[in-house]
Amino acid sequence: MSLFSFTRRKYTSTEKRNLKWALLFISPWLFGFVTYELYPLAASFYYSLNRYDLIRPPVFLGFNNYIELFTTDPNFPQVLINTLYYVGFGVPLGIFFAFLIANLLNQKIVGRTFFRGVIYMPAIVPAVASAMVWQYLMNVQFGAINGILRSMELPIIPFLSSPAWSKPSLILVLIWTQGAAVVIFLAALQDVPKSLYEAASLDGASAWQKMLNVTIPMVSPIILFNLITGFVAGFQEFTIPWLLTEGGPMNSTEFLLIFLYRSAFVNFRMGKASAVAWVILIIIVIFTAIMFRTSARWIYYGGES
Repeated sequence: MSLFSFTRRKYTSTEKRNLKWALLFISPWLFGFVTYELYPLAASFYYSLNRYDLIRPPVFLGFNNYIELFTTDPNFPQVLINTLYYVGFGVPLGIFFAFLIANLLNQKIVGRTFFRGVIYMPAIVPAVASAMVWQYLMNVQFGAINGILRSMELPIIPFLSSPAWSKPSLILVLIWTQGAAVVIFLAALQDVPKSLYEAASLDGASAWQKMLNVTIPMVSPIILFNLITGFVAGFQEFTIPWLLTEGGPMNSTEFLLIFLYRSAFVNFRMGKASAVAWVILIIIVIFTAIMFRTSARWIYYGGES
């Protein structure tokens, strides 16, 4: 008998009928997955290997679109640096402030429920409305923040009109929208056993030591979750940066998704835009893999010995 031989199992009539019903019930999901996930993924990779402008038939170029991005495109290196700066600084800062605010809102303070609602509200406000509010606040001529600075005879800050201030200003908006992360941290903090804090107090631990040795290790899986979701969202950030700066000034906020949009719907280079989409996907996969790979060093799971 061959080493790889096997006996094909015969299904009973009942099992065949159950299989048909199961396939029938999951057919809407299968249709949606193939139509809206699998086909667009395959089509984008196909177009990334072609020159395509929506009008003329695609012309096969191989990996020339990818080679152009990393060798001859004068803007792509700056776009990549802008995105890495925004994600590398903005996401960790956003998670840090979300964790800090969650700890404050976890204390017994007056109006705690009200403050929780206020902190979460930016997460559900439409991006267009948020952009309009921040555009008013940060405007150089009539913005509220610079109006206060003028009244105090302090120099104004060119938030969105200076290349040096544009990315930090967008990071400030990113920090403001961390309401969902705050709620997740709050749920995790309430699950930390009180007995651990009591044991730490008996050992003479200070509040800072309790934070380092009890709170952070116990919520470290949530920190990892928020970091990964934050990185994924950061690399795909488009709406607020586009509405506030449109990639300016001097391409200082031209992020990957804005560059993709401009390549596709301004320059009508669908092949190049598809290549940018795949670059974004590869970067996200690499960052996620690194996070999971290094998580064993600093993530604590209560059920593990």
